[in-house]
Amino acid sequence: MPSYLVHKLDIQLQDTKSWCVIVIFVGLLNQEIGSLFLSLVGTMILTKQYRCIHSSSCQCTKGHLSEDVIFLVFQQLNWNPKLIATLSCVCKWFDDLAKRVLWKEFCKTRAPKMMLDLQSSGSHSVDGNWRALGKLLIYCSGCSGGRLFNSVQIPGHFVYRTRFSRTSGKSFLLPQCRTDILYVSDPCEHLDQGDEGDVGFFRGVFKSFLVSKVRKMLIDRAAKLHPTAVCPYCKAKLWDMLQAKMIPQSASCRLGAYEDCIEYYVCLNGHMLGICTLLPLSDSEEASESE
Repeated sequence: MPSYLVHKLDIQLQDTKSWCVIVIFVGLLNQEIGSLFLSLVGTMILTKQYRCIHSSSCQCTKGHLSEDVIFLVFQQLNWNPKLIATLSCVCKWFDDLAKRVLWKEFCKTRAPKMMLDLQSSGSHSVDGNWRALGKLLIYCSGCSGGRLFNSVQIPGHFVYRTRFSRTSGKSFLLPQCRTDILYVSDPCEHLDQGDEGDVGFFRGVFKSFLVSKVRKMLIDRAAKLHPTAVCPYCKAKLWDMLQAKMIPQSASCRLGAYEDCIEYYVCLNGHMLGICTLLPLSDSEEASESE
């Protein structure tokens, strides 16, 4: 990085926050060098520094770049989720900025039509915050803790690209709840899982879950929350839709799965995660035709 740029930013190399800023700006100047710096920072232990974030004039914000500058930098980086996550680990000020601005822009870039619909009710935020929604877009939760989906042990992982469909979401709702809006992903396939066969994980999100008919029905039926497990995206408690008898037959048809081998949960913020056993390809095609 040119020395004049370092001087202009008033960077102290010994400071953890500065390493993150250097990574970002070097990445703008040279992609290969930026990747090298990113891998270097990835090996460092970033100790989270908690600081006051109540006022821009507070002493703790001295040395920080302005929000506008950071916005422009990440815009050039196409809202890289790995860099956003790295920035969030530096201090509370950066973490707050990432939650309010950067993850929101990432979501709007990754799924623009879906985000426009989720915000069309007039709200400027989403249930469970933007960071949780950003993670839901790119992360398959799997099952490795033994608390959900006890029959399998498949670790969670990031996915390059996933299609979310509002039309598919209708298949996961009982007829009396189909005025609700639910976006559901295509199943993330994990093939040849021993006795379980071909396993698919899917995930989704409700629009305006707090006023949805699904939530009202869960409350009316006194559905119980899972005693220990929490949502992998926002850490909220989970309702078991199978236990509440709210999984329609159309869900298995949409997924191409066995009817008695599908279960999913919905958290208090309206995030959905589920598992199914996929039919062999020929049987799955027949199920789609019958639907």
